[in-house]
Amino acid sequence: MAGRVGSSMSTRAALGFQGGVGIAGLVLIWLWEVPVAWGPLASLWTWLYGALGAAVTYGVLLLLTRIPSLFPSGLERQMQGLFDFASSYPTWVLVALSVLAGVGEELLFRAGVQGLLSQYLSSWLAIVAASLLFGLVHFVSLTYFLVATGLGLVLGLTYHLSDSLWLVMIWHALYDLLALFCLLRFPHWFGVRAH
Repeated sequence: MAGRVGSSMSTRAALGFQGGVGIAGLVLIWLWEVPVAWGPLASLWTWLYGALGAAVTYGVLLLLTRIPSLFPSGLERQMQGLFDFASSYPTWVLVALSVLAGVGEELLFRAGVQGLLSQYLSSWLAIVAASLLFGLVHFVSLTYFLVATGLGLVLGLTYHLSDSLWLVMIWHALYDLLALFCLLRFPHWFGVRAH
């Protein structure tokens, strides 16, 4: 029973945190009256480009991890920690976390931070600054910071060029789902020991 209560509290905390990120993004957008380029949600192209973007981005990252000494050491240890975290939750929680992260983090970093900075800086500086902040918030190690910053740059540039927040939300959520699926289904790809 204690394990179920702890797990339930952990689940609520994880989901609540990701939901809170989205609320913080909405508050930032509202307080500073940041214009948001939503783009079409129901468009088949939005979903196709989001899925294709997630797959290509993840595929490129996976290939880059195969290049010896491209990333600083310790990637296996970080992936083991992420595996342990993800394997402690049921599938529905991982799906919910991925969707909440895609929606919430894009509301905060792309629409909120990048949108606000774009009002005062060039679009390119706003993309870089928002991406660096995105990387810093995800800082677990230098490697994870570099990966998150790179993903932030891709998503920030996509938002800027497409004028579609829905596109980057879908891209981000599907990227997270794909990353978690591959890690849990093929842990040996990352030097992870499954328990």
